[in-house]
Amino acid sequence: MSEYKTAILIIGSGPAGYTAGIYAARAGLKPILVSGWQKGGQLTITTDVENFPGFPEPINGGELMQRMYQQSVNVGVEIVEDQINRADFSDKPYKFYSDNGHTYIADSVIIATGASARWLGLPSEEKYRGYGVSGCATCDGFFYRNRDVAVVGGGNTAAEEALYLAGIAKSVTLIHRRDELRADKILQERIKNNSKIRVAWDSVVDEILGTENPKGVTAVRLKNVKTQEITEISVDGLFIAIGHTPNTQIFKDSIKLDAQGYIVTEAGRCQTSLEGVFAAGDVKDAVYRQAITAAGSGCQAFIEAERYLQTIKQN
Repeated sequence: MSEYKTAILIIGSGPAGYTAGIYAARAGLKPILVSGWQKGGQLTITTDVENFPGFPEPINGGELMQRMYQQSVNVGVEIVEDQINRADFSDKPYKFYSDNGHTYIADSVIIATGASARWLGLPSEEKYRGYGVSGCATCDGFFYRNRDVAVVGGGNTAAEEALYLAGIAKSVTLIHRRDELRADKILQERIKNNSKIRVAWDSVVDEILGTENPKGVTAVRLKNVKTQEITEISVDGLFIAIGHTPNTQIFKDSIKLDAQGYIVTEAGRCQTSLEGVFAAGDVKDAVYRQAITAAGSGCQAFIEAERYLQTIKQN
């Protein structure tokens, strides 16, 4: 067991965490970044990334995160592969405790723990994730131009994903377990009036079907929850849009969260409800959830943290 002390502790190793670390290290603040057990975050389970600036050719999500990791190391970020499981904000400096039994003591902290997509829990979903199964239409929709796709869900996220994909794909089937959508009325109207979208009502995904070589999704088997009837639809891609869960469980009793569990920050800022505690990336963003916006907020969080540290140093 070790004790780590730092001016800036960064929790999380996605684009937000690495960006904050790169800025902090270049400022000479010797940050410590605790990576979590999924080092690199959700991008590590993404295949080709085509919308991150600076990469004219597609780059694998895992490779992109490996490059961010290496850049962080190169500029001097101390990265510890560990998982924070308890936070103590009762006194300053703040203290954090980990799965490996380590203690981290920090004058300021940037929380960049991200949000995890909710999945259906099917073995076939895991099998084809990244090979036709996706949790982000904005990220992967381009690859399904003029092809048949399906979206699972009935809320605003699912409706927005279906409408977005309708502008790219040949057809979109929206799969919903109930007989009416939960999405806002205006989104429901848009779906109703879009000739490319059809809704499979009262239906759940029973199985995802595909090929092995090349590996990819070819169809989805649906079960009607009322009649138990099984049907099959041919699709090249399946987008799971049943929501995200922000990784904020250990902060729920200390930091102000919204109704969905996302960290609440001051308008246009990364400042949380606690002095010296900042949030960046998907952990505070239920709207955009993009690698580039997460990276940008990592930069913002660092700038705010640096200014905070200057203030307490002067005092």
